[in-house]
Amino acid sequence: MYVYINKENHHSMKIKMLFSAILYMVMFEAQAQRGARIAYIDMDVILSKNKEYSTAVQLLDEKISQWSKEIELKQIQLKQIEDQFAVEKILLTPELIADRELEIKDFAFEIVTLQEKRFGPIGDMMIQKKQLLKPVQDQVLSIVQDIAKERKYDFVFDRSSDIIMLYSAKNYDISDLVLRRIQAQERIKERKDKINSAKNVLHRVGN
Repeated sequence: MYVYINKENHHSMKIKMLFSAILYMVMFEAQAQRGARIAYIDMDVILSKNKEYSTAVQLLDEKISQWSKEIELKQIQLKQIEDQFAVEKILLTPELIADRELEIKDFAFEIVTLQEKRFGPIGDMMIQKKQLLKPVQDQVLSIVQDIAKERKYDFVFDRSSDIIMLYSAKNYDISDLVLRRIQAQERIKERKDKINSAKNVLHRVGN
């Protein structure tokens, strides 16, 4: 049996419940006809043990830290401007006060715009996350699809996603198999890189 985590609004929950009902019907039909073959993975565990993914996450964290410091600096500057204005306000004419207030308002809006640019739904963080993490996620999905075809699985679930399992027998978990395939691909890539590197050295020596 599968249930959904109620993290979103009522409309989204209804959509998930509908999807769940359809999923049950498809699984029941497959089971009734010939017995469905089911497996699952834990994407979080797989990615946490992937070297390329860990490197990508580290790079993303460094960028996020830089962007956060950039915004914090702007906020400190805004506070300094506001404090200075509060001290000087009694000495300014109404026209100058209006000008300074507009400057402060514009600077505050600039900070909000920068926050949106860095951390908004289509901001730099989301773009960088897609560029850095998607290739590794795609590699995992490709391997899962290959295993599903080889072993003729009807369904492969990700237990770390919104669809969670109240109970799952370990013999249905193919996460270790996916990890071994990834590690094998990494070893092949490393051997190819070493061979290419040796060829380049020999080529330079020969010239």
